[in-house]
Amino acid sequence: MFGTAVLLLVISGIGGAQAALAYYSQVYSARVQMHNIGVTLQENGKDIAWRDYHSEKADGTWKEATGVLLQNIAPEGESVVLGKAYTEELTVKNSGTIDQYVRVNIYKYWVDKDGNKVQSLSPDLIGLHLLDGQNGWLLDRTASTSERTVLYYDQILKSGATTPKFSDTLTVDGVTASKVTQRTEPNENGGTTIYTTYDYDGVQFAIEAEVDAVQTHNAADAIWSAWGRRVSVSDSGQLTLQ
Repeated sequence: MFGTAVLLLVISGIGGAQAALAYYSQVYSARVQMHNIGVTLQENGKDIAWRDYHSEKADGTWKEATGVLLQNIAPEGESVVLGKAYTEELTVKNSGTIDQYVRVNIYKYWVDKDGNKVQSLSPDLIGLHLLDGQNGWLLDRTASTSERTVLYYDQILKSGATTPKFSDTLTVDGVTASKVTQRTEPNENGGTTIYTTYDYDGVQFAIEAEVDAVQTHNAADAIWSAWGRRVSVSDSGQLTLQ
């Protein structure tokens, strides 16, 4: 049962983990109109989604792509094994020509066969191992929930540079195979019949990663305007959450 559910995740678009890119520069766009600015999400060393702004034309243009994560999480011909850790190294690359600060939003949830979120199932059993507190990544605890995790990279990301990874493995908890709901009903013999339903039968897990970026000019004000988050920026450019 569960092997089939996970296999559907790996090969389908609706069950796949979406990688989306957003870029916020509306407040200071006039100051960067002569530059190209962009950000790319990388999975295991490969570009998976990007959004780059090109200002060669008067009105500017966006070059963008939204990819699907976890396409090759298991070796070809194999299904995902519950409880096994699979390599899932996610990084962010500055694919523009100006320096920037970046933020990552990660969403974990379960969907039914029609692609609808199943709110009653626990996102905590989708174990994307994050490296917050390491490699310069800060966890925004005030904005994070069981479904959504918000990370900030605390250094200026130079043009053409790539951040250290913010995740390294993905594990779907094996306890999902034993989570059941039972109900009892009286039967015609005067006794009781127990009905058992597997809570995770027929569902798929999903992971979305969304990357945002702002320019470094007046960074604290830009981040407050774009993301609604108060930060401090040191003389060396290191970002601290307030």
